Amino acid sequence: MKIEDKLTAAVIEGIKQLYGQDVPEKMVQLQKTKKEFEGHLTLVVFPFLKMSKKGPEQTAQEIGEYLKKNEPAIADFNVIKGFLNLTIASGVWVELLNTINKDEKWGIKEAKEDSPLVMIEYSSPNTNKPLHLGHVRNNLLGNALANVMAANGNKVVKTNIVNDRGIHICKSMLAWLKYGNGETPESSGKKGDHLIGDYYVAFDKHYKAEVKELTAKFMAEGMNEEEAKAKAEAESPLMLEAREMLRKWEANDPEVRGLWKMMNDWVYAGFDETYKMMGVSFDKIYYESETYLEGKEKVMEGLEKGFFFRKEDGSVWADLTAEGLDHKLLLRGDGTSVYMTQDIGTAKLRFQDYPINKMIYVVGNEQNYHFQVLSILLDKLGFEWGKDLVHFSYGMVELPEGKMKSREGTVVDADDLMEAMIETAKETSAELGKLDGLTKEEADDIARIVGLGALKYFILKVDARKNMTFNPKESIDFNGNTGPFIQYTYARIQSILRKAAEAGISIPETLATGIELSTKEEGLIQMLADFRNVVAQAGSDYNPSIIANYAYDLVKEYNQFYHDFSILREENEAVKIFRLALSKNVGKIVKLAMGLLGIEVPERM
Repeated sequence: MKIEDKLTAAVIEGIKQLYGQDVPEKMVQLQKTKKEFEGHLTLVVFPFLKMSKKGPEQTAQEIGEYLKKNEPAIADFNVIKGFLNLTIASGVWVELLNTINKDEKWGIKEAKEDSPLVMIEYSSPNTNKPLHLGHVRNNLLGNALANVMAANGNKVVKTNIVNDRGIHICKSMLAWLKYGNGETPESSGKKGDHLIGDYYVAFDKHYKAEVKELTAKFMAEGMNEEEAKAKAEAESPLMLEAREMLRKWEANDPEVRGLWKMMNDWVYAGFDETYKMMGVSFDKIYYESETYLEGKEKVMEGLEKGFFFRKEDGSVWADLTAEGLDHKLLLRGDGTSVYMTQDIGTAKLRFQDYPINKMIYVVGNEQNYHFQVLSILLDKLGFEWGKDLVHFSYGMVELPEGKMKSREGTVVDADDLMEAMIETAKETSAELGKLDGLTKEEADDIARIVGLGALKYFILKVDARKNMTFNPKESIDFNGNTGPFIQYTYARIQSILRKAAEAGISIPETLATGIELSTKEEGLIQMLADFRNVVAQAGSDYNPSIIANYAYDLVKEYNQFYHDFSILREENEAVKIFRLALSKNVGKIVKLAMGLLGIEVPERM
């Protein structure tokens, strides 16, 4: 039984005995005692003043005296104004540690047969370029959120929608045809997604040169610069060719489709490597080339039912003025679809594939309006989860140098970033002597775990809604609120446990309760017990950063304990075993918390 539940029952009984009143559970407000006051849990007594007909301090004093006399869990109490601070007896904390010790997955709920199914969409790459720093934040958030939702007892389906069609894809294809000389990932030694990304940049370079030349020509013919540039962009032979290629793609031209498939397959092989290194995966991948026609069909169905209307030019729109929004384009006059149409089509296919109860889209905050509209449209079209869809909106991520532009090839590439992080971890760890005595394989693996852990933790500790600057150097620090600091503490705990095992000390499943505990030890057990609430809150708030910052607070407290108290050198055998059990469970919860964030922890460092 949770300490809070036990105390709530005792308070309810106390109010009945003292004031002759029955009170509901929700009236009993218990919270963690603030650090500056003595005690573990604080009872707010203001709700009971009408019953006691006394001032807050006297009421708190009376309830405190009753609890100390009648509830063995209470060792002491003190009153600060209308707040009753309760000190829990040491034996209760040891019992709680025993409960946590017996549960290998403390704080994690397993999904049941009738659990709701949550689908989470993240990643959403384009097949004309490799994944970049923005995708890194998206993937890490999506993966962590999926883990958190599963840890709250939901069935979870992780899904990806790949933007594999459109003018941007044709630009890479055309550039490869014109300037590629048959280059392949094998012949170039490049990952497929990098190779195709190079041709996307090449298209832009040649297109800009063409526009510049045509602009100068039209200006020489007497046009002003603005008109000349607009005409040049409209008449650029390269862009006209790309548009013609898109038209052929949509008409199912076998040659264009064959080229498209070959180049996309190169990209997917590259993506798979990146996802594997990043530690993210998907249960189902959808492709826009398969969903956009479904979307058109659904929009036409909505038009027939009178949800949408057609303009004179043949375009189809949704009137959302009743919802306080404007008119939204769903199909262009030439019958081609827009992003909204594709999202409706993808939703239709997903709903056919899975009995979705909740749909979460992990997409940047520049798309807030898009998802507000999508929610309304899906609801109109009869999707049960449409109205309650969640747009997990996150802010942009930048490097200290500033923004990135993919067309100009100035993007921070995800592969390069991960490689650089692993290299930095190797150098930093070697300088600090953390890799001494390890084989090359062990040292390489630890550098990978620490480098990727630093990257993931630095990104996930920030509230997703905020824009952030990712600082590689800062993230790899072995002190402060960083992944390596948490990983190093976990490795330190494993080292203590190994030494204990070598000395023949075994930790029993159940500890004796007669040990006097320090305030620091009681506080650590309270933090371990809190993990259950932390996981629940991260799930209800859709906020993995709550777990990241909890893990940091826990290891910070543990390191202070480690500094102030002996563990293996403790002479009292019962106390030594208790501290080993406490350390073991701190390690267990750290591993669970970091696991939810998709971060590995090394057994030695």
